[in-house]
Amino acid sequence: MIIITQVVLPITGVFLFYIVFHLARIWYRNLTNGLGYIGGPANGSFVFGNFKQMAEDVYLTSKWRQQFGRIFKFKSLFGITELHVCDVKAIAHIVSRSDIYQRSPVTRLSIQSLLGRGILSAEGEEHRKHRRALNPAFGVAQIRAMTEIFVEKGYQLREIWTRDLAKSNGAGTGKGGQGQVIEVQAWLRRLTLDVIGQAGFNYDFDALQGEGKPNELNDAFTNVFHSPHANRYAAFRLAGGVMPILRLLPGPGWRIVLAARTTMLSIAARIVTRNKAELRSSGEGKRGLEGKRDLLSSLLKANLADSEAQRLSDDEVVGQIPAFFLAGHETTSSALSWALYALSEKPTVQNKLREELLTISTDNPTLDELNSLAYLDCVVRETMRLHSPVLFNSRYATQDDVLPLARPFVGKDGRERDSIPIKRGQTFHIPINAINTDPTIWGEDAGEFNPERWENIPDAVSGVPGVWGNLLTFFAGNHNCIGFRFSLAEMKAVLFVIIRAFEFEAALPTGSIGRAAMGALQKPAVLRKENGSGLPLVVKVYNA
Repeated sequence: MIIITQVVLPITGVFLFYIVFHLARIWYRNLTNGLGYIGGPANGSFVFGNFKQMAEDVYLTSKWRQQFGRIFKFKSLFGITELHVCDVKAIAHIVSRSDIYQRSPVTRLSIQSLLGRGILSAEGEEHRKHRRALNPAFGVAQIRAMTEIFVEKGYQLREIWTRDLAKSNGAGTGKGGQGQVIEVQAWLRRLTLDVIGQAGFNYDFDALQGEGKPNELNDAFTNVFHSPHANRYAAFRLAGGVMPILRLLPGPGWRIVLAARTTMLSIAARIVTRNKAELRSSGEGKRGLEGKRDLLSSLLKANLADSEAQRLSDDEVVGQIPAFFLAGHETTSSALSWALYALSEKPTVQNKLREELLTISTDNPTLDELNSLAYLDCVVRETMRLHSPVLFNSRYATQDDVLPLARPFVGKDGRERDSIPIKRGQTFHIPINAINTDPTIWGEDAGEFNPERWENIPDAVSGVPGVWGNLLTFFAGNHNCIGFRFSLAEMKAVLFVIIRAFEFEAALPTGSIGRAAMGALQKPAVLRKENGSGLPLVVKVYNA
């Protein structure tokens, strides 16, 4: 009884006061944000807001845009008001003013809970320092040197699939050249993990070496992002960002997230420790990094920099690596999966692409040869437009501002507005996929996979902010995706190898494959009541 009185009750009281205090701040901010004239869906839940509805229906924001227009508001966790902005002028303003619009504290804490402190959670001068250290690893010359690795891993996957198809010949689906159903997405995830390990950090994950071979990092990502409960885990990470005290509680998936983070940081620490030891043992020290511009060497140079302002600490170097494990693994494998899905649905496009790829006489193309393939470029662009691996991004206003609009909208009060006054603390939902598939920008067939559109794109496309291809896929401004050239070259190299070797056909009836979301990430998957899984396709050896 004494313990309850002296320990449990005070702790419980402090906990409840903390929760009430944060809820009161959210309530006050919602009351004074000045956005009462903007419509939106009803709050789905006091705790979850509209978050749970959006997680269960990945197409829900599209339905809301049809109902409420391009500008509307909805509720995030604990009733936080987010402003959905599908207007290119407003988005261009947001991404160009990184001094005002940054990742929210909630998002940053959520990222750090999984990946640690790195470039994905950094802002301001810290982000600029990280970016300066990493930029040299992602120039055109560096990607040109890495292309050989991309091609090599493509051939390794080709050999695995060829062997599996040969084993199935004469039995089941392999009989008579009918091909074999392969769950391609799982293999592409192994391939991209091997690529980022070898090309980025000279580290062999050996993820492609046999389907049954365990791989701790691949298993960690599978548990976090490909579990039926992935969105529940993401919700708890976000909740911990809103109210950091919740991070002390054992919420859904906390052991899985902790294990994934521990695994990533452990591997990152091994990579850094091993390479620094090799530099010391060689006696060259910093001189041993001269002329090297790969990702790991760039990090080590920053770690050994003479200037304190440019130097990255050991913890900062280790903290960068998990972000590239994630970005170089999950997003690129998703993009490749979407490309194969689209090509399986469009045999004429697949055949046209294969014909172009076969015009290259070498089996080991250079980056310049890959970039010279015009139709391959169109296919990659169209995949990244229609099936952006990241569905949305978010930003947070650090001070009051006025948001300009390309197209005026009419509020609930009947007034037409061409700008929106913004209060400090407002969070924005930027729908990448919606901008990339907007019919007013891309035409009435914006929802169709049509690589030929890139031969004559509409004039309206020029208004879309973006670091590549007039697409928002790799975002824009100071926080654009630093590894976009890496991802595009890897996609082209892998498609070059496997489209020349195989034919891909749908394994399930039309409508069986759709979009499955894990937070902001999306992948193609078999649609089920729970989170979808896998991308089964019929794979055949191509015979000219």
